[in-house]
Amino acid sequence: MKYLNWFLYVGLLLVSSATTAHGAISLRDCALSASPAAPEPIVSEASGATYLRLSADGKNVERCDYRSGKLLDTVMSTASLRDCDVKTWDGFSISPTGKYLLLWTGTEKIYRHMFRAYYYVYDISRGNIKPLSNGGKQQAAQFSPDSRMVAFVRDNNIYLAKLDYGTEVAVTTDGKLNEVINGTPDWVYHEEFGMISSITFSPDSQMLAFIKWDEKEVKMYDIQLYRGMCSHKDEYTYYPGQFSYKYPMAGETHSSVKVISYDIDNRQLKQLNVPLDYDGYVCKIEFGNTPDRLMVNTLNRNQTDLRLYAVNPRSAIAKQVYADKTSSWIDPHVTSMTRYYSDSFIVASERDGHCHLYQYSNAGSLMKQVTKGDWDVTDFYGYDPATMRYYFQSTKNGAINRTVSVYDAKKAVITDLTPSAGWATASFNSTLSYFICNFSDATTPNVYTLCDSKGKNIRTIIDNASYKSKWQEAPKKEFFTMQSDGYTLNGYMLKPNDFEPSHKYPVIMYQYSGPQSQLVCNKWNMEWLNYVATQGYIVMCVDGRGTGGRGKDFAALVYKQLGYYETIDQLAAARYAASLPYVDADRIGIFGWSYGGYMTIMAMTEKGNPYKAGVAVAPVTDWRMYDCIYTERFMLSPQQNAIGYDSASTLNRVKNLSGNLLIVSGTADDNVHINNTYEFVSHATEEDVLVDMMIYPNKDHHINGCSMRYSLYKKLLDYFNRNL
Repeated sequence: MKYLNWFLYVGLLLVSSATTAHGAISLRDCALSASPAAPEPIVSEASGATYLRLSADGKNVERCDYRSGKLLDTVMSTASLRDCDVKTWDGFSISPTGKYLLLWTGTEKIYRHMFRAYYYVYDISRGNIKPLSNGGKQQAAQFSPDSRMVAFVRDNNIYLAKLDYGTEVAVTTDGKLNEVINGTPDWVYHEEFGMISSITFSPDSQMLAFIKWDEKEVKMYDIQLYRGMCSHKDEYTYYPGQFSYKYPMAGETHSSVKVISYDIDNRQLKQLNVPLDYDGYVCKIEFGNTPDRLMVNTLNRNQTDLRLYAVNPRSAIAKQVYADKTSSWIDPHVTSMTRYYSDSFIVASERDGHCHLYQYSNAGSLMKQVTKGDWDVTDFYGYDPATMRYYFQSTKNGAINRTVSVYDAKKAVITDLTPSAGWATASFNSTLSYFICNFSDATTPNVYTLCDSKGKNIRTIIDNASYKSKWQEAPKKEFFTMQSDGYTLNGYMLKPNDFEPSHKYPVIMYQYSGPQSQLVCNKWNMEWLNYVATQGYIVMCVDGRGTGGRGKDFAALVYKQLGYYETIDQLAAARYAASLPYVDADRIGIFGWSYGGYMTIMAMTEKGNPYKAGVAVAPVTDWRMYDCIYTERFMLSPQQNAIGYDSASTLNRVKNLSGNLLIVSGTADDNVHINNTYEFVSHATEEDVLVDMMIYPNKDHHINGCSMRYSLYKKLLDYFNRNL
């Protein structure tokens, strides 16, 4: 058997060499340059007729016409700036009145989407520019509605720059590293609620509101840093350095929070009387359309009870105007779809088993359910009160598709603005009169078009035609369905281009499997697995129970028992693969990243599993070692659900491991700590079970930078070649 595997390995290498030699896709291209072109980020101006963009060289801010895309004028030219030595900019925003630009440079990453940078204020009419502040880099800078002030965070404190006077005021002074944070979130709020800033101005620019995090009681987590070779750190050549931050694991103490208002004229701070459990969350704050309505979203720690309060920032009195409760969990994504209007607000809820839009009066009375049906609203773009039209994205044309639609309340009709089959997203201008449509399907790379509010194609922005021709030889998704435990599951497979039904192929099962996630999508993806399919493999992917796009009831099946049904479904998928006449049932592997890495191990430690090899990248191995917000959303706390945590732990299943397992982790992963990998390897050693391990020094959860992805994918393919 060993000799047979060796010859198969050599044969696959020969196939790889031959394929590359004939000009087909390469692993390096798939790893490093597989993404289609996309438009540059744009900022819609208030009129909705024009937008601003940063020039390709990062030197100018340009104004363009939405309809034609033509350059109208240059709003800011770096070459003409006086008393400013900045050569290029990383990004910009425009003030609400259109008077100023806020530009930043020297961006320094903090967490996944958080950064600090040097900000500058540019006066458009006068053509002059000044640093926002001279006290060091700033975070989360934003204009007041009247454009006369900019609020920002530095060293955990909030500051207010008053542009008319050129002065700076400290709003808070108690901020301290690893103790108190004002205005910007701690790690877990950022990672799991997607929060970047909590600072919000009242519409009349007289009040400021923000969240204060007290993380003194949260335990520290230390990550060692090494010299490395990719972006090497010479200071750690012989003695490792350290990055330390607060990371609350499941069942542990997390930050306590308060909502604070600040009266800009008299400089008074006030804690608002927001009803909140001692260990609850404030997951979002923003002002409604009037200065007396600060809208505060709260969640209990179990994340089953969502409340929305209208809070007067001066009196501190809070009134509940909306509540949503569930027997499983509330997806925080629903709060991103809340919109406020003059006499009402719109929220998303999964209360009827699917995510839909509901409209409430400002007093909190339900006015109507806007959308309904056996499908989910997946994004809400806005409501035009003048036309009574609601724009949204949904799964109404099938779970694997996303369609942009409009509901006309006058006619009580939903009209699709994008094709029914495929994956469409929309980016609307400020007046909902135009949107940029990003559309792709399994065989068509992303095409970006400008459409009007009725879905009419006005112009093509990027068609990615040359990109499409480059990847013409790449294997494409073939969708299928299969049965598991009485449920119909969606899947896709990638076959070699020279596929022969009479041959027997090894299979790599790819999955993520996390709650409300989705991999089986009718959209364009080009990654290393497409290359793998050219090397004599069939790649299969199946979304099991708990995944998204199919309603809350389907997702909630995994509640309080992560890994159980997902494992059953992945094993069923492997058995389905083995039943196909062109699959070699003795050569089935499995691969996944993060939650998918966890599921790789869960599947390979299930007794009687069919996997000969598997690769788990950055896996959680015990949910007690992951953060409290994500884990408790689906599992409650370990104190409440000890049996569930024990059953979901891979560490308790190590002795059942069969097949060859490779675990891969980055040492600087601040999300899924490498401790998960170390503990699994330690348990395996104790159980006399052999596993393989690959470590990437100083790499985070994405294991990226330099040519790291190419190296990683080359390692993974080599592992499957040797073992399948």
